[in-house]
Amino acid sequence: MTVEANADQQPGGAAPTLRRAISLPLLVLYGLGVTIGAGIYVLVGATAASAGIYAPSAFLLAAFVMLFSACSFAELSGRFPKSAGEAVYVEAGFHWPILTVITGSLLLLATIISSSAIALGSAGYIAFLVPLPLWTIILFVVLLTFTLAAWGIVESVAFAAVLTLMEILGLVVVVIAGVWLRPDIIFNLSDVLPPPTDGMALTGVFLASLTAFFAFIGFDGMVNIVEETENPSRNMPLGIFLTLLIAALLYFGVAAVAVQILPLDELAKSAAPISLLFERLTGFSPLTITLVAIGATLNGVVIQTILASRVLYGMADVGRLPKGLAKLNARTRTPVLATALVSAITLVFALFFPIGILAERTTQVVLVVFVLINLALIRIKWRSDPAPDGIFTVPLVVPLIGFLTCLGMLIGPLLLGLL
Repeated sequence: MTVEANADQQPGGAAPTLRRAISLPLLVLYGLGVTIGAGIYVLVGATAASAGIYAPSAFLLAAFVMLFSACSFAELSGRFPKSAGEAVYVEAGFHWPILTVITGSLLLLATIISSSAIALGSAGYIAFLVPLPLWTIILFVVLLTFTLAAWGIVESVAFAAVLTLMEILGLVVVVIAGVWLRPDIIFNLSDVLPPPTDGMALTGVFLASLTAFFAFIGFDGMVNIVEETENPSRNMPLGIFLTLLIAALLYFGVAAVAVQILPLDELAKSAAPISLLFERLTGFSPLTITLVAIGATLNGVVIQTILASRVLYGMADVGRLPKGLAKLNARTRTPVLATALVSAITLVFALFFPIGILAERTTQVVLVVFVLINLALIRIKWRSDPAPDGIFTVPLVVPLIGFLTCLGMLIGPLLLGLL
């Protein structure tokens, strides 16, 4: 029988708490799992559709924009090591409870929409192997990932870590196979960089970077398991930067191989672009890489579900949402009710919205959150609020650039649409 934290106590009368058991390697694999599962396996074709041969540059631009916000998150996670980090950061910066609730709600919305997009991508890969209606596959994906997310933080993150290693290996194999087949790819990397005087190419890269930005969403979610991370003041900044660096290198490499090996129209239209690329590179059946892609996308849904449930838990724990959502299962020490609610909403989005719309909306909502986070750190630094000893810190100019770059990506497409 399951026992809720607020009803039954642990031995000694203490209520269950989140388990601090995630090491730096697990933290990085967690970040890579949600990032890669949300990104290259699903969206490389969509990025190529916007930027063509310059799609790899879109990933570099998105990584550059992410870097400054990553620095802000790294410092704030040390200043305020709490779940629902983004909401906590905004409250510390502005002291406006309503803005805290809005930030948490935006983050929750972005995470669930992202989870839905990845679930839909996972179902697309599974459909290549199992001749079932797409809606039944989506239902299976969401139920499976709910079970894994509610199982326990170490168990679910360890499971995700295994899948993450598989998906990274799959991408590395694709890059190596591409270079083996076409060694000139290395010497032609300048071809995937747009000429600085080509306005149309630069516009395409900028628009594609909005899609590519979605592919980097993940490090921000890492701060929401800070209460379950060992030595968070050291491991969280390291984990954030390692995740961003490894993802950027993998994305650029795979995208560079893809746009130089596959016809761009074929790449843009593919529902399973990595499987198509693997088949074209090796001549083998895409079954193996399809299985890896399924693992990668399932992994992404599991981790996004964990993230969203921790946001609900964190906001409920500080009284911003009903307290029932902060209850922990005494055996698994996970917020099962919050996890179930997240999975139910994920299912609705995945069933009724296409993946392109889901990815675009996720990016827009996350950019709004990033704008608020950078502004919060600017305000904290402007007030000269003291930072705890031994944490990672950055100068004021870093969150300022993070604010401007995120704002530019948010309003840039609107301005281009008016021209």
